[in-house]
Amino acid sequence: MPELRPAVFFDRDGTLIEDRHYLASPDGVVLLPGAAEAVRRLNGRGIAAVVITNQSGIAQGMLSEAQYQATRRRLEELLSVEGAHLDAQFHCPHHPDVTGACSCRKPATRLFEQAAAELGLDLTSSLFVGDKWRDVAPALTLGGRGVLVPSNATSAADVERARREAGFAHSLRDALETFLGPA
Repeated sequence: MPELRPAVFFDRDGTLIEDRHYLASPDGVVLLPGAAEAVRRLNGRGIAAVVITNQSGIAQGMLSEAQYQATRRRLEELLSVEGAHLDAQFHCPHHPDVTGACSCRKPATRLFEQAAAELGLDLTSSLFVGDKWRDVAPALTLGGRGVLVPSNATSAADVERARREAGFAHSLRDALETFLGPA
């Protein structure tokens, strides 16, 4: 059996790209400062860079699956221009009020487990990064390390909970340094 490798699981909106709330156009995809550098650093170390994102706007009719796929491709293009690449992207298209409960909407863990199975990842040696508690909470269930990096959309309650139960960093770079050590 091949050796499992660690990953960094990124939330998308508010962590790697600007949060545009139900982003339907690839023209709205804008990398956040330090995002490409963070992904490139992981690429150079052979650590998987994986996006896990809730996209409830699909269930709510605010964007289509095709529009989501276009924004997914645009993120990959922007990273590629910066010499970085994602190993995979997974999304949950559900919203509990529309489609009912599911096992893939964060903080549920199905998409993380699917990524681990498909990419040969060790969840217990992985980092879970996002701007909301639901992005880092799966680390507690799966045995990895969660670090919250706040955005304008991060609640004070999420920050306090992350400081108490997981980890907190002021930037994506700082989050990676807690995992990899200084650049």
